[in-house]
Amino acid sequence: MFFPATYQGALLLMILTMLCWGSWANTLKLCPGYRFQLFYWDYALGLALASIFWGLTAGSHGHAGVPFLRDIVQAYSGSIWFAFFGGVIFNIANLLLVAAIEVAGLAVAFPVGIGLALIVGAVSSYLVRPVGNPLLLFGGVALVTVAIVFDAKAYRQREAKGKGQLRPTARAVTTRGIVLSLVAGLLMGTFYPLVAAALRGAPGVAPVGPYAVALFFAVGVLLSTVPANLLLMASPLDGKPPVNLSGYWAAPLRWHLAGLLGGAIWATGAIANFVASGAHLVGPAVSYSIGQGATMVSACWGVFVWHEFAGAPPAAKRFLLYMFLFFALGLIAVALAPLY
Repeated sequence: MFFPATYQGALLLMILTMLCWGSWANTLKLCPGYRFQLFYWDYALGLALASIFWGLTAGSHGHAGVPFLRDIVQAYSGSIWFAFFGGVIFNIANLLLVAAIEVAGLAVAFPVGIGLALIVGAVSSYLVRPVGNPLLLFGGVALVTVAIVFDAKAYRQREAKGKGQLRPTARAVTTRGIVLSLVAGLLMGTFYPLVAAALRGAPGVAPVGPYAVALFFAVGVLLSTVPANLLLMASPLDGKPPVNLSGYWAAPLRWHLAGLLGGAIWATGAIANFVASGAHLVGPAVSYSIGQGATMVSACWGVFVWHEFAGAPPAAKRFLLYMFLFFALGLIAVALAPLY
């Protein structure tokens, strides 16, 4: 299977993760008016198909480790279950985070959810496999957390209009939205240590490769989507009317293709992250933390492509500048952690 031989190669994979995780949501913007629950069916399927594709290609060629199909057959059962439940937990967290964004808005849901996920994921992953300078690692995580707070402030300023008046489209910050964000953040920070445990294996047992782990993870996502998404369709947490499955079949083909592409993009980033995490110098805490730079990538899409801050007050743009600065400093610190 393909595996990076140097830290520079692993770092490029982590940057690829950041780009993919911060870009997949753009595919939902290609489907205006399409309820997220319907989009998610194709997203989960695209995620699973991409994990198979990368396993049969990059996971089956190269001189490192065990080829993909043989790795699946001889995989340690404990690693299979760790990866599977990691996929289940991620999936539930992802659905809850989107519901939280609908209820409370990006200004609350993203900093609370992703900020908490970053802290929980980095600390717990480091406990599973302590690799990297802890001062640089957790100092970088702290800087990224500050950047997310500035991101929230920028969104709040954007929602302002005139002298303290809120835009008509501004969402009210409710207790429900904050609770959803907290639960989503805890779950989002918990799934990665399970992936790290799956990659580590057990004493005396050959570890399972990252491509096989990605497949078991994708199976967890796909199977848990059925009950979780059906429940959210019947009882949406954002207060909107229930979603009818007939809307899925009535959607144009390009919307289904967009959903498949979104899942494939996220899965590509995840596999790159799992592969980088297995590198001796990197470790899961560093790999996960750099991957969470996706928030900065997502903000770049919003600012420079979708022009979400066009006409925003100067204060909002100033907070965005601080956000990019702290993100860059935090990611540099995390990237240097394995080297010192």
